Amino acid sequence: MPGGQHGEVCMSAGALIRDFVKRLGLGRVMSNDTFTRTHDEPASFRGADICFLSYSRLPKDQETPRGAVPSPDLVVEVRSPTDRVNTLIAKATEYVEAGVAVVLVLFPETQSASIIRLDRPPEALEAGAELTLPDVLPGFALPLRAFFE
Repeated sequence: MPGGQHGEVCMSAGALIRDFVKRLGLGRVMSNDTFTRTHDEPASFRGADICFLSYSRLPKDQETPRGAVPSPDLVVEVRSPTDRVNTLIAKATEYVEAGVAVVLVLFPETQSASIIRLDRPPEALEAGAELTLPDVLPGFALPLRAFFE
């Protein structure tokens, strides 16, 4: 089990992103291992700590699926104490290869982050940096430390 710090960072990330998304009417924010298909043959699924699914990917008038959701625009993964960094980067790569636009990996122990996009090297953000995600959340800008408070 990931533990309290993991849960707290997940909740902070979900709340910050959800507040922005809801205020602008951009889509849905989900948590608790909301799963999406990452491979067809054989079928493989991943469960995100937090994900944002825009209304362009799942229109507002459509019900949220009870099972797997379409590939989200954004997935947030929070490093658990037992996660290896290379395993998290491989997981993030699997998400973007399946159609997720951006994966944000948060590292509570250093209050830092990595942003993973398809066909681009990971972007490292150190504690104190400002987090922006213009390709999936235009106008979103917060100090990275807000995710760890």
